[in-house]
Amino acid sequence: MKNTLLLLLVLFCAMPSGFAQLKTYTFQEAEQLSKANPKPIVVFIHTSWCNYCKMMENSTFKNKEVVAELNDNFYFVSFDAETKEQIIFNNHTFNFKPTGTNTGIHELATALATINGQVVYPTVTILGTDTSIIFQQDSVIRAKAMLSILQKANGL
Repeated sequence: MKNTLLLLLVLFCAMPSGFAQLKTYTFQEAEQLSKANPKPIVVFIHTSWCNYCKMMENSTFKNKEVVAELNDNFYFVSFDAETKEQIIFNNHTFNFKPTGTNTGIHELATALATINGQVVYPTVTILGTDTSIIFQQDSVIRAKAMLSILQKANGL
């Protein structure tokens, strides 16, 4: 019994502890925190049905270097573009706008993810400390590329 407990303890301690959790915030939380401690805001705009979005959630945003960079130097908001929740951000009120039966897009997703007149998922938008858009990309971003983007944005 003693040996079994010792073995379990050794195995538990030997497991990688580098599974850092990505800290996520709402728009309201990020805005409030940014007033006290200004940092850029990274917004990951996605939908529940987007397979490419899920791929980024399960790879890019689980990468330990990306997670560390985001947690240390940014406020990260994961935003479902089809949420029906009213959001007040940057002194503006944003609502869900239906576009058909059981379909639609949130006004804030439109404001942050529109590139060349289109909204494509996934989109990553980085807002500067003044909440202006300093970066947008509407495609899958792999961990290595995301890390490079974050490091450049952090230097702005």
